[in-house]
Amino acid sequence: MEPGFWHERWQKGEIGFHLDRFNPKLLAYWPRLAVPVEATVFVPLCGKSLDMLWLREQGHRVVGVELSPVAVSQFFEENDATPEVTACPPHAAYTTDGIRLYLGDYFALTPEQVWHWGPKAPAHTAIYDRAALVALPPEMRPRYAAQLRSLARPGTKMLLVTLEYPQAERAGPPFSVPPDEVFRHFADVSSIEHWSDDDVLPEHPHWQARGISYLREHVFALTWHR
Repeated sequence: MEPGFWHERWQKGEIGFHLDRFNPKLLAYWPRLAVPVEATVFVPLCGKSLDMLWLREQGHRVVGVELSPVAVSQFFEENDATPEVTACPPHAAYTTDGIRLYLGDYFALTPEQVWHWGPKAPAHTAIYDRAALVALPPEMRPRYAAQLRSLARPGTKMLLVTLEYPQAERAGPPFSVPPDEVFRHFADVSSIEHWSDDDVLPEHPHWQARGISYLREHVFALTWHR
């Protein structure tokens, strides 16, 4: 799971994790999270997710971070946008109307980069993670969570979507992240509500064909209190 792994996946177009539509869980649960329109929403490990367009359509400013230059370039090309590119070592910032993507290492991102886009810091902040936590193997997830904890502010709301399946039956990514792990990473700094637990194996025949026993999709709502 070194950076070269993801660069190779994007170079080869092996991006089965990318959805060519808005994520149904985002459409169903984001309104329930009640994020103020003027909020800035952070999307870690964003790829070229179309969900960022939907979030912008809700009136939010969107900030993403992505390691692959292929993903960042394709996001703007495929959505007919020409970003302004500025250097902010060790990242480059690609900015267009309502969206800023940082090309570079998620783990090197600072709170100032995420939230201080514009003349002043936003009054409201949120995070959307549909394919970041599940993209990382177990040994990397504590570090991912620690970085997220350092970026979030008191009052930050988060919509988190995870998958759960017998890890021994399939090599990730995406990896299995059971509910107890979500609580282990974040319960001491946020309130957590487990909003849904759905059997989605029938929606993934290729997983069924590989003999996966079960596949569940979980949705969590978090609110940071420190």
